[in-house]
Amino acid sequence: MNWMVWLGMAVVVCGIAAVTGIKPRGTRHVAHSRMMSVGRIFLLIIVVIFAVLAFRAYGG
Repeated sequence: MNWMVWLGMAVVVCGIAAVTGIKPRGTRHVAHSRMMSVGRIFLLIIVVIFAVLAFRAYGG
């Protein structure tokens, strides 16, 4: 595996942790805060943009 695969896996793991609100024991709970909601909206917008770009690149 090259470094791009490892980077992609790290991005997926971080994205899942960010969306679900998983946190280490003893830290503050931010999963239902306003900042996390805005972060999820921006993450969704970025995913949609990349999906459109990928569709246009492969679809023609």
